[in-house]
Amino acid sequence: MKHTARLAKALGVDTVVGFTGSSIWQYVAMFPPVPAAVIDAGYQDFADRWNPILDVFDECGVRFAHEVHPSEIAYDYWTTVRTLEAIGHRPAFGLNWDPSHFMWQGIDPVSFIWDFKDRIYHVDCKDTKLRPTGRNTVMGSHLPWGDPRRGWDFVSAGRGDVPWESSFRALAAIGYNGPISIEWEDAGMDRLHGAPEALAALKKFDFPPSNTSFDAAFSTKP
Repeated sequence: MKHTARLAKALGVDTVVGFTGSSIWQYVAMFPPVPAAVIDAGYQDFADRWNPILDVFDECGVRFAHEVHPSEIAYDYWTTVRTLEAIGHRPAFGLNWDPSHFMWQGIDPVSFIWDFKDRIYHVDCKDTKLRPTGRNTVMGSHLPWGDPRRGWDFVSAGRGDVPWESSFRALAAIGYNGPISIEWEDAGMDRLHGAPEALAALKKFDFPPSNTSFDAAFSTKP
């Protein structure tokens, strides 16, 4: 990871997107139960491993954007809070906003943007379609991607349940001006059809913000 920061600097890249791993992911259901000290030790392990890595990122003038994702140290709202606390909110460590992983966990992707507005360093646009029927669950049931029995699946952006317009408006509100990447993972659609379609679906929401208030005329003195 230290070499990644050095390589990014050499390539003129200012943000690296990736994962951190987690020594406590296996306790996601908190059963069998473990003492709070075990969870505390997991976040300390993350800090011990990543602070030296982030020192090199700082030296290189590069930021790391962690993708909030199941199996990682930060996978939902509160684990993201805890992760940032573990490293003292140091600026070298931020977030890659990917709403597809929020949807099936029940996380509001728009509120996440606002609450972590100083940490959104990169944006990945991937969509998720929720299909709760009473038989399937958010856990996936060990069913492969694209299986209609799944409780949710990744779909081409614009064909799922991510509130894209509200999300893009929130990104504009926090002043995000970094890359917006299409991440395409739809097991039921040909990628050569799906990728251009996803790009077109999202471009219509990437409009410039207004440079004036619609009610400005009411405050003009005669």
